[in-house]
Amino acid sequence: MNHVTPPACVALALVLLAAIGCGGGGTQTLTVFADASLTGTFGSLGKTFEAAHPGVAVRFDFGGSGALAQRIVRGAPTDLFAAAGTAAMRESGAPSPRVFARDSLQIAVPKGNPAHVASLKDLAAPGVRVALCAEPAPCGAGARTALAAAGVTVTPVGPDQNSPDQNGAKALAKVRLGEADAALVYRTDIRAAGAADGALEAVDLPETAGAVEDYLIATVPGTERLALTREFVDLVLSSEGRKVLAAAGFTPVTG
Repeated sequence: MNHVTPPACVALALVLLAAIGCGGGGTQTLTVFADASLTGTFGSLGKTFEAAHPGVAVRFDFGGSGALAQRIVRGAPTDLFAAAGTAAMRESGAPSPRVFARDSLQIAVPKGNPAHVASLKDLAAPGVRVALCAEPAPCGAGARTALAAAGVTVTPVGPDQNSPDQNGAKALAKVRLGEADAALVYRTDIRAAGAADGALEAVDLPETAGAVEDYLIATVPGTERLALTREFVDLVLSSEGRKVLAAAGFTPVTG
């Protein structure tokens, strides 16, 4: 006895076959470990990359550079690593990293600078309350380098000062809330926290030229998406990438 397949079943089968054919193995995921300070810029560049690469999804894992480097060493699956600082990149073991941006320290003060802070030495003046990042954070290590080079000693405010998660955003929050007169953080921290409403002002520090943080990017050994990692690095170093980085307060580097 012959069975005739109903037209509706044939149509459904064709739809299912088309779906399998279009979406089966065509999608690739590019995994990028990146320092948390790159969340906004890399998030934007990720969308640009996906638009130019149909079928490719960029998945970011943002966090502290040191912690990300340790995960890479332990075998966490990733294709690309963008780190704040050469130490974390070196620890990760990723070869041939390229510097793509730099960040520099500034002093953040409330609008009007009521404590009249104009230099690092002013941070040690009587009555001036200073917020610093914790040592593990890039802004914490950089601030202590700059203070030591200038021969300035400050006692940071707040019982949570030594908390590992005391980052630039939290140091700046103390200034915004009136709990500190100044915070020594990176330019990008101030841009992210105060540019929107003008509540914060920045004091440039020419004497902190030695406390500049390099941002590096490198392909992680063992990736199966070598061509994609190279193309993402090219985007970061391109005019579009430099534009996005500069808008966030970074100094783009193309070398």
